[in-house]
Amino acid sequence: MNLTGKKILLGVSGGIAVYKSCELLRLLQKKGAEVRVCMTEAATEFVAPLTFASLSKCPVYLKNGAVEARPFQHIDFPRWADLYLVVPATANVIGKFACGIADDPVSLCFMSCTCPRVIAPAMNVAMYNSPAVKRNLEVLRGFECTTVLESPAGELACGEVGQGRLMEPEEIVKWLDGSTSSPTLPRSLSLSKGKASEPPAFPVAKDIDPTLDDTLPGYGKKVLLTAGRTEEAIDPVRYISNRSSGKTAVALASVFYANGFQVEVVAGPMEAAFPGGVKVTRVRSARDMHDAVMSRLECADAVVHCAAVADYRPAHAADAKIKDSRSQLTIELVPNPNILRDCTAARASRTGKEASRSQNAGASRNQNAAPKQQVIVGFALETDHFKEHAAEKLAKSGADALLLNAPVASDSGFGHDCVRYTLVRPGMEVPEMKMGGKVDLAQEIVGFVIDKLRV
Repeated sequence: MNLTGKKILLGVSGGIAVYKSCELLRLLQKKGAEVRVCMTEAATEFVAPLTFASLSKCPVYLKNGAVEARPFQHIDFPRWADLYLVVPATANVIGKFACGIADDPVSLCFMSCTCPRVIAPAMNVAMYNSPAVKRNLEVLRGFECTTVLESPAGELACGEVGQGRLMEPEEIVKWLDGSTSSPTLPRSLSLSKGKASEPPAFPVAKDIDPTLDDTLPGYGKKVLLTAGRTEEAIDPVRYISNRSSGKTAVALASVFYANGFQVEVVAGPMEAAFPGGVKVTRVRSARDMHDAVMSRLECADAVVHCAAVADYRPAHAADAKIKDSRSQLTIELVPNPNILRDCTAARASRTGKEASRSQNAGASRNQNAAPKQQVIVGFALETDHFKEHAAEKLAKSGADALLLNAPVASDSGFGHDCVRYTLVRPGMEVPEMKMGGKVDLAQEIVGFVIDKLRV
């Protein structure tokens, strides 16, 4: 890959290896790349932002801002870039990336960028070998458009010897420009925005069960997902369906699981495969999916309706194959149950009954407060008038949020790893849609659910 003319955003997190990022910046410039920098607050304790600003000839994106700062740097910086390079990546920032936390410039840029991302870990060997870091790195290796560089063994800054060293800047640049390769890394890196290679079905190490980790935000909580598509029989051979592959649901299940949730999925037909550790119930029709979801609803802390459910079904399915007579065939259609609306209605009814029981039992004032509700998130796939249709569907559904997506581009949506999307919330203006990976989409939904459950 020729680095000449490439725009590279360099994310710097706090660690003794920060000084090597200065060297990396200069090497990238010598290759003809344009570099901008964002820094965590901890990184500024090792190297002053003025150093990076002087080298890059551009103001550094910092948490506390600067005179030259714009209000949307967390969007502008990654949108400008052809590549996001995080060097060094500490255990702390790696954990943020893996769990969808965005509270500093480096993690905010990671969350909002749609270009390829390269992460170079650097930390003490004990931290590098900890189960949490191993799990988080495995999660990141499963993200679309994301590469985790090897961390070579050697003498560390603390005097110990082991894995956890930052890959040398010269080696990073050689790998980027394709003049060297590693058996654990891809030979080359594509800088096509919004395009990604096929992620593994399960971005969590197989020997780790995140649901047992009480430090994760989803510990002790259950999420119910719908997935795939439904098929509505016309006769024993033919049916009405859609093009959903189930990839978005797999991304959601994986990210929820990586955050410690117990994940149960009610899945219609689909091509994508779910990871181990996720309980899957298979159904075929919309009515089957409706019954399966409603029977499991009360046990879930959160419900995400990701399935592409057929709105209509044939009023009567033929018992035998309809013969091809070449004559005109008319099929009468009737509406299927609206699973999302029935879930929000059941939640409202259950909440009212629980509040009434508390009052009748003479409970204390604190106990009389409305019980903690489930978090319910719906999906809206639209091909025109996106904002109007999404706002209308959200209002009618009674959901806590709606994920608006528009798979109308040739390289996104059905069967692809990227999609245009935005998260719509009640009482708020519908944000502009952005192109991102389906794991990024899943991170945004999981982050929203976690925040709602904390309230």
